[in-house]
Amino acid sequence: MATFLLELVSPEKLLLSRQVEMATIPAVEGEMGVLAGHAPMIVALKGGVIRVRENGAETEKLFVAGGFAEVSPERVTILADEATPLPQLSRAGSERKLAEAEAALATVAATEAPEKRDAALIRVLSAKAAVEAAEAA
Repeated sequence: MATFLLELVSPEKLLLSRQVEMATIPAVEGEMGVLAGHAPMIVALKGGVIRVRENGAETEKLFVAGGFAEVSPERVTILADEATPLPQLSRAGSERKLAEAEAALATVAATEAPEKRDAALIRVLSAKAAVEAAEAA
């Protein structure tokens, strides 16, 4: 099967850079499968799990808290706000982040500009996705 270069970059480091057969990414519009030769595009990511397939099998799962993906026929570059290999994702840590995000949303809900409320809501949704991913791992 044809392959493409998948690169996953977080603010801390380059987490992944290798040839893969397929990647499934959590785009804002919905989960998106990418194969070699995919049409070029840039998509926003929501909190969710990136699944990597190599040699006909799923080899890696990573949680991303959001970001962007640039897709071209021979390469996918993911710029993640935060990325964690699924086996390292802590349920307790994810639940703590969810509680913090919900508290922050409650604080800005009535008093802040719509943009700040939207950003706080996105953090809550991402934290909920992290809790779900940690439970499934």
